[in-house]
Amino acid sequence: MCGIAGAVGVAAGNPSAVEGQLRTLDHRGPDSWGLYRGRGATIGQTRLRVIDVVTGDPPVTDEGGLIGVALNGEIYNFADLRHSLAEAGHRLTTRGDTEVLAHLAEDTEPVELARRLDGMFAFAVWDDRRRRLILGRDRVGKKPLYYWTNGPELVFGSEIKAVLAHPAVPRRLDPEALAPYLGFGYVPTPGTFFEGIRSVPPGHVLVRDAQGGVEVLAYWEPVVGADGGAEPTAADAAARCLELLDSAVRKRMVADVALGAFLSGGVDSSAVVALMARASDSPVRTFTIGFRDDAAFDEREYARAVARHCGTDHTEFVVEPDAVDLLEELVWHHDQPFGDSSALPTYLLSKLTAEQVTVALCGDGGDELFAGYERFTAALTLERLRRSLPFLPSLARALAGRLPNGYGTARKVRRFLAAADVPVQHALRTWTAYTSDEIRDTLLGGADGTGVSGFDREWDRSAGHPLLTRLLLLNLRTYLLDDLLPKVDRMSMAHALEVRSPFLDTDLATFALGLPPHLQVRGMSRKRVLRAAITDLVPGEVLTRPKRGFGVPLDRWFSTDLRGFAEDRLGAGARIRDHLVPAAIDTVLGDHMAGRARHGHLIWSLLTLELFLRREGW
Repeated sequence: MCGIAGAVGVAAGNPSAVEGQLRTLDHRGPDSWGLYRGRGATIGQTRLRVIDVVTGDPPVTDEGGLIGVALNGEIYNFADLRHSLAEAGHRLTTRGDTEVLAHLAEDTEPVELARRLDGMFAFAVWDDRRRRLILGRDRVGKKPLYYWTNGPELVFGSEIKAVLAHPAVPRRLDPEALAPYLGFGYVPTPGTFFEGIRSVPPGHVLVRDAQGGVEVLAYWEPVVGADGGAEPTAADAAARCLELLDSAVRKRMVADVALGAFLSGGVDSSAVVALMARASDSPVRTFTIGFRDDAAFDEREYARAVARHCGTDHTEFVVEPDAVDLLEELVWHHDQPFGDSSALPTYLLSKLTAEQVTVALCGDGGDELFAGYERFTAALTLERLRRSLPFLPSLARALAGRLPNGYGTARKVRRFLAAADVPVQHALRTWTAYTSDEIRDTLLGGADGTGVSGFDREWDRSAGHPLLTRLLLLNLRTYLLDDLLPKVDRMSMAHALEVRSPFLDTDLATFALGLPPHLQVRGMSRKRVLRAAITDLVPGEVLTRPKRGFGVPLDRWFSTDLRGFAEDRLGAGARIRDHLVPAAIDTVLGDHMAGRARHGHLIWSLLTLELFLRREGW
């Protein structure tokens, strides 16, 4: 894993500026760094040595030194590509994956170049013959890649801080980012909190030609039900799922450094660990994290059971409320406000894990591809009820008024009923939002439909597919892309830990998205194919236990241990009060502290926004 950065055009005339960019990425690649200078471009890379620890340090070029490359991530099919290139007469001087990019770029056009790669990656290729820059990002967006351009100049980097480190790039707040952030805790791709700085979309390449023209081109879209063959039986689907997952795990176990796994004790991470144990000659190192005295957020018991079952070398860690002192560091690593509080345990888990291994596998993507979230069954149930009960909206309003004003199940039912008369994509948005549209608009001082329109655009892209498939695709392009993947990338790379996600393997994803919906979900039963696939691999209680999110007990923390912290940071003098309605902030805090509402996630989002604004001086 590494960090990449560079500049093209007038901005490239100062290589020390690109060195400055790389210094902001030392945490991503502490082992070495290097620059490649071409005619009108300077690109660079910091390196974390994972594969080919001896000969793969940057800069890496083709035989003639006319194509320079920088890579963040791993190309899992690099051995096959190296073999093909050698047979075609290319002379390769390293044993790693970065060099294949330089040789492929000699006679492969940008879209096809990215299409030939299987892995998690963000890359930069400067072709000095054509004076052309190619930036590419993997299919689902596991690795980040940002850029800024004003026409004559283009600056890019693995993180926003690396783009901002170049003196050509202005530092301006994008006020359009506030509305979606308050709703979801993130700014949807390709936007950021900084005006003019964008992210390369997943499954795309950016090409800047010799004349300064910039194109962003798609090379991959999720393939849904493309084989046209006979529908598989449940048994055949489970067998194929296990085969593909096993292959995905094995290709991600290739490393020249110590390797382990995150283990929560849930279905997904347990499946990965079980397959790792089956493929390994020695005990797999596993790592988990929990919360003392808060069983609702503590999965250590389940993780221990899986560790015993699989014979792993297991380590666990406990998060305490004082860990919130790390909040400013989390904001620094994200470069912008980030509302998902599970970044905190992810940061601490990564720190613990990095003390023993350099690479860790995880279970991310299992819920996204195999329909593991309650909101998927809720949306399917809502649509069934609408078809059979035309009077559902009026009935829902009547029932909602009779429910007690509590939490837990009652709260879930109220939220479900509140979505009875809105389009299903808006219902999904409501169920995943950090706060209601009403509270968001009150904080902003007026209505804003930014979040809605973004969901609508993604929803429209999947028209014609079954409802469950559309829900999965929407989730892949929103929550997975802009919440889960940035969280794991930033928090793991803060400690130079490379995290690999077998469930996000391209072949496995294509298989899962092509499954008939009834094999994925039936009634309230979710992940049916995956559970059937791993029945013989994991303890029975893992398959039947209720799902828990990887969260933090924010509601309790902000009512007790961290009450003063929140009131002090968001009170009088807070910079956030220059951007949001002060009285609305006070209402959110007051309602939470008095127990009238649970705003823990929203308060966390406001705190990360406040710390970001203070850091930037806005």
